[in-house]
Amino acid sequence: MTEKENSSPSRKLILNILLAAVTAFFLYQVYALSFPPSGNTDIPRGGDTRTAILEKDVIQVNVLNGCGVGGVGQRMTSYLRSAGYDVVEMGNYKTFDVKQSIVIDRSGNGEVSKKIAADLGIDPKNVVQQLSSEYFVTASVVIGKDFKNLRAWK
Repeated sequence: MTEKENSSPSRKLILNILLAAVTAFFLYQVYALSFPPSGNTDIPRGGDTRTAILEKDVIQVNVLNGCGVGGVGQRMTSYLRSAGYDVVEMGNYKTFDVKQSIVIDRSGNGEVSKKIAADLGIDPKNVVQQLSSEYFVTASVVIGKDFKNLRAWK
């Protein structure tokens, strides 16, 4: 028997295993497309789509101290985390003379930034948009000298 004849059954076995794996993968893909995951992943009919999006997405924010008072960033971070926000960074704003706290929309989704402001007790007129590729957060919360009026301090 030649070497070619001896390897023929093993080659057939390998080809059959590969064919079975490709077939299984194909069948799984067809099944996954035919039967979407269970659970309520759709936006409710007749409901507010913005609310459904806000409840489903993780909202990442950074907290910036714009008033210069020590500890305000940590307190705001704790409050936001307890409210379900993902605070990914805490630091100082470029200046410490911010009179009124603001929410800076970094993602272009003003509705989310307005929700953050409402949750914190920040006036909606203090929501501004500054899109930048430097930031990978939904919004920045800048704590101003009015911090004692915010919900985190009540």
